[in-house]
Amino acid sequence: MMRKLLLLIPALLATVLVGVVQIGLAQNTDITSWISGQGGKPALAVTEFRGSGTQPFMGAFNSTLFSDLQSSSVFEMKSRSLFPLANPQRPEDLRQEDNKQGYALQDWSGAPVGASHVVFGYSAAVNGVLVLYGYVYDARQTDIQAAQLLYGRYTGTLDDAGAIKTAHEFANDIIQKFGGTGSLLGSRIYFVSNRSGNQEIWTMDWDGNNQKQLTNLKSISITPGISPDGSRLAFTTYARVSPRIMVLNTETGRPQPFYNQEASLNTTPNFSPDGKLLYYASTASGSSQIVVAGADGQGFRRVSHRNAVEVEPKVNPKNPGILLFVSGPGAQQIYRMNSDGAAVERVTNGEGEASNPAWHPDGQHIAFSWTRGYAAGDWNVFVMDVGTKQYVQLTHSEGKNENPTWAPDGRHLVFASNRSGRTQLYTMLADGTQVKQLTQQGTNKYPVWGSK
Repeated sequence: MMRKLLLLIPALLATVLVGVVQIGLAQNTDITSWISGQGGKPALAVTEFRGSGTQPFMGAFNSTLFSDLQSSSVFEMKSRSLFPLANPQRPEDLRQEDNKQGYALQDWSGAPVGASHVVFGYSAAVNGVLVLYGYVYDARQTDIQAAQLLYGRYTGTLDDAGAIKTAHEFANDIIQKFGGTGSLLGSRIYFVSNRSGNQEIWTMDWDGNNQKQLTNLKSISITPGISPDGSRLAFTTYARVSPRIMVLNTETGRPQPFYNQEASLNTTPNFSPDGKLLYYASTASGSSQIVVAGADGQGFRRVSHRNAVEVEPKVNPKNPGILLFVSGPGAQQIYRMNSDGAAVERVTNGEGEASNPAWHPDGQHIAFSWTRGYAAGDWNVFVMDVGTKQYVQLTHSEGKNENPTWAPDGRHLVFASNRSGRTQLYTMLADGTQVKQLTQQGTNKYPVWGSK
């Protein structure tokens, strides 16, 4: 998609002025190991929760809990078809002297289940409130007291929404207990959609629910960038004569002060890791170059000084002195440079066209769109270790796949694809599996994943 922006810049100026993984550098499999992350995963047996006065809502709870844990990619999820007939609900059920199969930890750690940990619990209606009690036990322990790894009490409204809320919260605690960065609960995806007639900014929950329109500029809005704390969204708008940057408060949808330089084009904004600076591409000096300013647009200065069209600056989240950008002429490629414009280095190898770089939260890996091995314009999503230049291809021959962005947990990606006809948004794990379509209406593109 950014290729289109690069190709359109001259026209814009004129107008304004009048899953299988394919591995690169396969002799070294470090990137493959990082992507798969299969080694040493805890094997979870997640039982069906039941309740007193809450049973109509336990279906929503059970499906949500299992889905959250499975999609986290932290665990190996054991099939319920292998479970014992009796499932514990309370710690006192785990009495080893009881002959009931399923009430001893070894019933879960041994064959056929083979779980390292068992998740169980129950719910109750208390004074019109859904109360959920959740437990995680180490099934390999012989001492019941030592086996308890996690206990949590959660409350919600006495309906499906309340049950889903408690499931998200319990899953989040489980993921964090096992060293993950938590669930995606509370995170949001911001994107561009034309479903209301114009290209406006929309937002939705991480799982595709609660989609709503954020802007109503009745114009073209593209290339959103989210602040690290999720409180501000910067994007390009055509609502005035020339494309310019607008910054919104994500809670209220109200514009924030931002001073645009006099230019025929200001576009592709991206916040610094501390949220105090905004990098973007501007034609203020003639050709499109990478510039930086304060989050309010003040203190503008030019960063790049090359004789080429340059867009899409992306600041390293761990080292703000390093940024990526996309540059032509010719077949566009991804480059790296210091934040003062020095030490420019090409990251991609020159094959095909490369665009849409997105830093992983670890500051070492990127996701990006690349036409390597395909016809011009046939984009696919890749992940690369920027240091070693090893790469892995995540999407294969299913339409155009563009604009990948990492989730805050670093284990999921959201991207745009026209595999189903019109361009829609999808999520997948970092290994390219568990692809899920999030949008259905209109054309949807340019996703970014915010912490809230």
